[in-house]
Amino acid sequence: MSGHSKWATTKHKKAVIDARRAKSFAKLIKNIEVAAKLGGADLNGNPTLYDAVQKAKKTSVPNDNIDRAIKRGAGIGGEAVEYLSITYEAYGPSGVALMVEVLTDNKNRAAAEVRTGLNRNGGTLADPGSVAYNFTRKGVIVVSGEGTTEDDVMMAALEAGAEEIEPHAQGFEVVTDPSDMVEVRKALQEAGLDYESADIEFVPNLKVEIDAETARKVFRLIDALEDSDDVQNVYSNFDLTPEVQAELEAE
Repeated sequence: MSGHSKWATTKHKKAVIDARRAKSFAKLIKNIEVAAKLGGADLNGNPTLYDAVQKAKKTSVPNDNIDRAIKRGAGIGGEAVEYLSITYEAYGPSGVALMVEVLTDNKNRAAAEVRTGLNRNGGTLADPGSVAYNFTRKGVIVVSGEGTTEDDVMMAALEAGAEEIEPHAQGFEVVTDPSDMVEVRKALQEAGLDYESADIEFVPNLKVEIDAETARKVFRLIDALEDSDDVQNVYSNFDLTPEVQAELEAE
């Protein structure tokens, strides 16, 4: 199971506090705005917007907020949004590689917050290209495991172009080429399989196992980075053995 999935496992088992929920809402809304700006307000004709809206709904973002975000992004009603997309490469404790995706209306603020989060938690910015070579952009669809078997997912996804299917905390993770993600997602839906999320992510080509103490440090660093409203996603190449995972979950 990939590092980012195991990090998700740990995060989902934490209590959700109001401040975290508000930040999550803000980031989901920002994704909707950008998707609408790039591809228009029609969900049927804009798969990126469709997936952004579905993810927001599954996180209980109110429909009114979603509708307003679509209109702002598409420039309907006179409102307009302008965001800059930036990806920072970094190293965390024990040399763990990090890709930090930022979506911001203030580049200087975002850069300062990323540097502060890294410097205070054992991380450092990396030279461009020194980390990115170890990651590949992939479509990642998380399928609910409730009442679903791996064979069910394989039958629907592989024929539509899925590259890999792995166990995930919420069921199964389907990995695709980014250009195939929409078709695979549609195939899963047509097969009656519910999906939790569908995103283009940085997936590590080579993962490194870390011990529990290093994992705690990496988690603190990722938490600090994600506290920034401008940071949308943090991806890493760490991997956890079942023993380390069990130790962390027991805390």
